[in-house]
Amino acid sequence: MLRVEEINVTYGKAVALMDVSLHLERGELVTLLGSNGAGKSTLLKCVSGIKPPIKGRTIFDGEEIQKLPSHKIVQRGIIHVPEGRAVFPDLTVEENLRMGAFCRKDENAVRKDMDFVFALLPRLQERINQSAGTLSGGEAQMLAIGRGLLAEPKLLMLDEPSLGLAPVLRDNIFAVIRQIYQEKDITILLVEQNARWALQVAARGYVLENGRIRLEDTGEKLAANPHVQRAYLGY
Repeated sequence: MLRVEEINVTYGKAVALMDVSLHLERGELVTLLGSNGAGKSTLLKCVSGIKPPIKGRTIFDGEEIQKLPSHKIVQRGIIHVPEGRAVFPDLTVEENLRMGAFCRKDENAVRKDMDFVFALLPRLQERINQSAGTLSGGEAQMLAIGRGLLAEPKLLMLDEPSLGLAPVLRDNIFAVIRQIYQEKDITILLVEQNARWALQVAARGYVLENGRIRLEDTGEKLAANPHVQRAYLGY
């Protein structure tokens, strides 16, 4: 479904990604591990068109997309839920969700997906007319994920969905991600600070260090790798 081939990304003279390649098959959940500043968020921004590469190719469903603007990439089904629980604070919960469906024309399909989001995240239905800026951190993260689902993703990229959340809210977010993966026909690329959980749920994973892919394997084998255990699992 997605192939990233030897992409390079720079910020001025600083190299953020160097010859990075990875792939996702349809229906996979793949995790991307790495320390702060390793280039994980930059890679997601590259795929979604926010930060185009200076070299290399991004291929989605057989089409090169690295030169497309972000809104065209969204229309092809790549949805990026960025780090930081970014919502429209002055809009209501419902208005935020409908912003995710901005490009969709089938209102019945939108309503069906809205019902799925409310069943998955009932707190959002309770807050449906509340301004998003008044939500708690966990609720805002749920709203950001729900808005991504309303965009009808083929590939959903989640950047640090549990960052800064209390343990009980973090566990709720983990349960939501697992349910999305099990119940929806969506491929997921996950960047998550809780490496132990990410490797348990992911079919495969990549380790990104200093802008380069250092390791690639199944989640189980990465969890057993001594370097991954020392650097990311606290063993």
